[in-house]
Amino acid sequence: MATIPWLVDVLRAAGVQVVVEGDWLNRGRPGSFDPIGVLWHHTAATSSASNPHPALNICINGRSDLPGPLCQALVDYHGVFHVISAGRCNHAGVSGGSGPIPAGDGNTLMIGWEIDYNGVDQRMTTAQYDASIAATAAVLTRLGRDSSYARGHRETSTTGKIDPSFIDLNTMRADVAAKMAGGGGGWSSIVDNATAGRFTASTNWGVSTYSGQRYGADYRYADPVAASDAAWYKFNVPRTGNYRVEAWWPANSGYNASTPYVVATTTGNRTVYVDQRATGGQWRTLGTFTLPAGDADRVAVSRWSSAAGLVIADAVRLTEV
Repeated sequence: MATIPWLVDVLRAAGVQVVVEGDWLNRGRPGSFDPIGVLWHHTAATSSASNPHPALNICINGRSDLPGPLCQALVDYHGVFHVISAGRCNHAGVSGGSGPIPAGDGNTLMIGWEIDYNGVDQRMTTAQYDASIAATAAVLTRLGRDSSYARGHRETSTTGKIDPSFIDLNTMRADVAAKMAGGGGGWSSIVDNATAGRFTASTNWGVSTYSGQRYGADYRYADPVAASDAAWYKFNVPRTGNYRVEAWWPANSGYNASTPYVVATTTGNRTVYVDQRATGGQWRTLGTFTLPAGDADRVAVSRWSSAAGLVIADAVRLTEV
């Protein structure tokens, strides 16, 4: 019996792309289900642009040792939410307690997202992260809970689970909180490749108007090389604090699958890799970072990529959260 029949409507109202998988309203495990939070997982399957949801069937039907469904929704490579169940699912096991989530039956306490990436040598895509933030914020708002009720499986597991790999869960909660508050409402600034005095790149970076997904009049491009030769974005950060860093790029199959974005934080440079072949023409979150106050180069696009395809530098946005 459906316990959260509102799930699809809430996700769609938040701008999340949804695919409904079969009789989701009547699919679930026996037992009570009165969720108070949201739990993030990774599937341990390797997804790709051409195979975006390899774990979908397992999440619906289960495994020989664990009957399905195994989550309320699977998040595919492109950030699409495949909604599987409106009832209790076998995704969390026993909760050891984390934050406001108590110890007990995690399957009863939490709604689960299975984010389809392997978590060993593959990170979640920017599209997966953005969609999961939006979905989590919308569901917690519906439940009347704050962002502290968003947890990762590795925080609640009693058996040493590592998922979701490669993300800072405190940053995730900060991003959920900002989304719930309507994007934070703090200081925000955009630097485009054409912003005078704010963008610098060597002559190795060409100028293009090819893609209609560009931000502004044009964008910059360069071949990948085993050297940084970075294009830098300069921001006058008003105060030391937490800032969401977002990037805009036009997507094309001939662009780079692993473009390095370097963020100069208070604790050194942090690098985030994005696939510029997909999810272009919109703001994509690289993460939330602690940045120092002052007017300086803060974000760079590096050419140092082992992947083929042009590296693109278009626009970057910082938002205080």
